[in-house]
Amino acid sequence: MVRIYEENPNPIQIRHVVEVLRNGGVIIVPTDSVYAFACDILNSNGIEIISKLKNLDTRKSNLSFICHDISQISEYAKVDDTAFKLMKKNFPGPFTFILQGSSRLPKLFKNRKTVGVRIPNNNIPLEIVRELGRPIMTSSILTDDITNEYITSPELIREMYDNRVDLVIDGGFGGVVHSTIIDCSGDEPVLTREGLGEIAY
Repeated sequence: MVRIYEENPNPIQIRHVVEVLRNGGVIIVPTDSVYAFACDILNSNGIEIISKLKNLDTRKSNLSFICHDISQISEYAKVDDTAFKLMKKNFPGPFTFILQGSSRLPKLFKNRKTVGVRIPNNNIPLEIVRELGRPIMTSSILTDDITNEYITSPELIREMYDNRVDLVIDGGFGGVVHSTIIDCSGDEPVLTREGLGEIAY
């Protein structure tokens, strides 16, 4: 486990995390909502591991990317004017936007029409993505059968997943509420899950 402070992430520790990701590792990272499993977006094996950890079918599981900014999102997804304005008003924050995927999506996503994208209001994942140079794939560790203590306490998260992931980042206590999901893949934005974020239109 590595302790990283959200206010001022240590560049040496961030580089260490990125090295783990580049070597095909799966990590647990804090966000502005709940702690999440994460891997390099190009690491199809890592995505399979995350899906297994959550008992999900990779082809159907709801995985989302964390990007550093909206221009990076536009490399992997189609961003129209409506989505751009909404993201500009609400990012960074506890939101997931569903967008139509672009041709630059990794192989594993070629059969998907849409992708979830995030820019959380937390410097730790943002600095990891900046150093890595591309998005990280994430899926929250929050499931119905895990008690709140085990998804908020970094020590307990490590206890639960230590031998199943390559690195747990201690970024302080996490939350228990998912991000808010807005589907912008159709003609009009649709709020599909109310979560931590209150959307500004």
